Amino acid sequence: MRNFFQLFIAILLLTRSLASVAYAQDKGFEISKNLEIFANVYKNVHKNYVDDVDPGKLMKTAIDAMLASLDPYTNYYAESDMEDVKLQLLGEYGGVGALIHQQGGKIYVAEPYEALPADKAGLKAGDRIVEVNGVTTDGKTTSDVSSAMRGQSGTQVKLKLERDGKLFERTLTRQEIKLPNVPYSGMVGGGVGYIKLTEFTQDASKNVRDAFKKLKSQNPQMNGIIIDLRGNGGGLMNEAVEIVGMFVKRGELVVETKGKIVSKNVKSYTRNAPEDTEIPIAVLIDGYSASASEILSGSLQDFDRAVVIGSRSYGKGLVQNILPMAYNTQMKVTVSKYYIPSGRCIQAVDYSHRDENGRAVRVPDSLKTAFKTRNGRTVYDGFGIEPDIEVEKDYMSALSVALIQKFLIFDYATLFAKTHASIPDASQFEITDQIYNDFRQFLSDKDYEYSTTTEKYLDELKDIAKEEKYYDAVADDIASLEAKIKSDKAGDLTKYRQEVSEMLKNEILSRYYYQKGRVEGSLKEDKDVLKAVEILTDKARYNKILGR
Repeated sequence: MRNFFQLFIAILLLTRSLASVAYAQDKGFEISKNLEIFANVYKNVHKNYVDDVDPGKLMKTAIDAMLASLDPYTNYYAESDMEDVKLQLLGEYGGVGALIHQQGGKIYVAEPYEALPADKAGLKAGDRIVEVNGVTTDGKTTSDVSSAMRGQSGTQVKLKLERDGKLFERTLTRQEIKLPNVPYSGMVGGGVGYIKLTEFTQDASKNVRDAFKKLKSQNPQMNGIIIDLRGNGGGLMNEAVEIVGMFVKRGELVVETKGKIVSKNVKSYTRNAPEDTEIPIAVLIDGYSASASEILSGSLQDFDRAVVIGSRSYGKGLVQNILPMAYNTQMKVTVSKYYIPSGRCIQAVDYSHRDENGRAVRVPDSLKTAFKTRNGRTVYDGFGIEPDIEVEKDYMSALSVALIQKFLIFDYATLFAKTHASIPDASQFEITDQIYNDFRQFLSDKDYEYSTTTEKYLDELKDIAKEEKYYDAVADDIASLEAKIKSDKAGDLTKYRQEVSEMLKNEILSRYYYQKGRVEGSLKEDKDVLKAVEILTDKARYNKILGR
C-alpha cells in the first residue's frame, strides 16, 4: 500500500509540475487535464476495485495500450526487458547461445550456436529442456524458458535435459552472445561474390567491409557482388549508411530524417573513401526486408549503383530513438521519417489514419509520388522498395507446411545426425535417393494430415451447393473429384520431392555446419541468387537496367 501511494503522489507531483509549464504551450491544458484524470482513475481502481491489483502490472498495461495506438514500433521496456533491448540494438545478450522451440507442449533445443556455451556444453538440436535452475519447463512458453536462460554474463544457469529417454544435467556459464550479422560470404559461380547480411546490428558495416575485402583479395577479377538482405528486418541506420559508402563516392547524401523537432532532423552522408565504385552490385530483397535494409537497397537503387532483385520490401520508413527513463526503464519512440537520395519516403502504412475497425491504412496509389534516380529512372514512394527485377515467388505446398508444423523435418534431421557421424561439405551435400527413401520410411507411421487448397475450395463448393439446393444433382461428381484428389495426394512426396529435399538438406546441414551451413547449402538452388549471377555477368543487360 505504501509503495502505491508513493507512486500516486509522484504522479500528482508530475501532473502539477507539467501543468505549470503546459499552460504556456500548445495543448498544455489538455495534457495536464488528462494526466490528472488518469491519476484519479488509477487511484480509484486501487482503492475501490473488488480484487487486489498489482500497481506495476496495471501501469504497464496502460502504457502498452497507449503506445499501441500509435504504431508497432513505439514501445516501453521495463528493467527486466533490457536483455531484449540489447538483442535488438546490438545483436547481443547475456545467455547460453541456443534457439529453442515448443513441440507437443514441451521445450526443445532447436539449434545451438557454434562455439557458444550451449554448443561447448554438448547440447544438441532435439534435446528436451526439462528444468531451468530446478524449475520445470512443463506448461511454460518458449518466451518463459528463454527469459529464464538469459541473464548477466558470467552467471551460471543449470539445465536438466533429456536425450533418447535419458536425463542429464549441464551447468552453463552465461556470456555475452553476439549473433553473427554476416553468417556467410563466399563465391557463388560466374566469378560473383556473395554476402549474407541478416541484421544491421553493431559492426554490421565493418563485417560487410571485411567480407568484401576478403572476397576481392581472393578473387581479383570478381565480376560482381551480391548483398543478400532477404529477411533482414533492419537495425541501426548508421550501419546502412556506412555500407552504402563502400560503393559510392564520399560526401553523398544517403538518408535524411524529418520529424516534429526540426533541430533533431539529420542528414547522413557517406564519410569514408569507398572500397569500389565500379564493381557491379545486386541487392536481394523480399517482403521481410525492412528499415535499414530499405535504406541500403533504396539508396543504391537511387544512385543507380545496384540492381535490386526479388520482391517488394516491407515499407518501413520510420525512425526510432531509444530514450532512457527513471528506474532503468527505456522507451523506443518513433521520432521521424526517413527519406533516401531521390527524396522518397518508402513508408507503406499510415498510422495516423485508421479505418472503421481501427486498423492503420496503407498509403493509397493515388497519393504515391514519382521520383527520379540519378540516371532518370522512375521510382515511387509509399510502398517499400520495388525491385528492378522481380523474381516469381515459390509458394510452399500444403505437404511441406504440414511436415514443418508437425516437426517431422526437424525430427528426421535429429535422427539422421545420430546415425551419421559426418557428411560432405555444405556446398557438396545433397539429399540422395537413399536418404529420401529413408525419410519416406520414417514418415510411414507418422500423422501429418493436411488439406490442399483444392480440397478447401471443394468443401466450400459443397456448402454452397447445399445452400442453393444443387448438391443432390452434383453429389456424385463431387465425390468423384474427392476420390481423385485423395489418390493424387498419395503421390505428393514424389511430386514435391525437390521442395521437401531442400528443407531436409537445410535442416541436416545445420546439425553439422550451423547457420553458415544452412546459407551455403541453399545457394545452388536459390532463384534470386541465380538471377543475380545471370545479370551481373551480362554487363550490357546490367547497364541497361540501370539506365546507363
